[in-house]
Amino acid sequence: MAADIDEKTDRYGRLLAEALDEATIAPPEGTPMAAAAADCREMAESYLSDGNHFRENDDLVNALASFSYGHAWLDAGARVGLFDVPTDGHLFTVDGSP
Repeated sequence: MAADIDEKTDRYGRLLAEALDEATIAPPEGTPMAAAAADCREMAESYLSDGNHFRENDDLVNALASFSYGHAWLDAGARVGLFDVPTDGHLFTVDGSP
């Protein structure tokens, strides 16, 4: 059975917030890659804020989209090495394989 949009929106909002808590910038400070990581993190944080705003205003479609886009910024950054993230669990699509 398809997830209810209300439940799914809340779940994706929690997922993004938890992923932001777990992702740390991997490249050395002051490098172009660290700046790129900071930009990705800022985008994810902005989408979390936007999603929360939409959620508070009962705009579930835009809230869900914002949470999903925010997580995509983090997940893509993790896959290219911009963030150190857990390699197990449900937060990111990376694994511990070399």
